[in-house]
Formats: sequence, structure tokens, C-alpha cells
Amino acid sequence: MELNGDMIVSRFKRICVFCGSSQGKKSSYQDAALELGKELVSRNIDLVYGGGSIRLMGLVSQAVHDGGPHVIV
Repeated sequence: MELNGDMIVSRFKRICVFCGSSQGKKSSYQDAALELGKELVSRNIDLVYGGGSIRLMGLVSQAVHDGGPHVIV
């Protein structure tokens, strides 16, 4: 990982993420899912996942989709 101006450049182009199909018992799980999605966007890393669109996986995938990088199912 290196800085290129204000943008963080990662050597990773795609990352596969697997999250549970529940929302978790703590709101911090949802916060972490959103934070992960935003971090992938900030580093321009595509998301590869199994297609779940609800709860934690849905939060990650929607954050990446809204931010611009590719979401690959």
C-alpha cells in the first residue's frame, strides 16, 4: 500500500468478503460492515461476494456499489 497524492493505492484489486446473514447482536457489527465497504471504496478495491443483499453482507455490498468500485457476484 502506498500513498499517491491523497488517494491510498493498494496492491489488491479485488477482495472476497463473507459475512453472516444476520445483523449481529451489537450495532458495532453493522458499523464495521459499513466501514469495510467505505474502506474498499476509498482504496478502489472491487468486492467479490456470494450475492447476499441483506443484513451485514448487504451493508458491505451496498456501500461498495454506491461508492463506485465493481461488485462481483
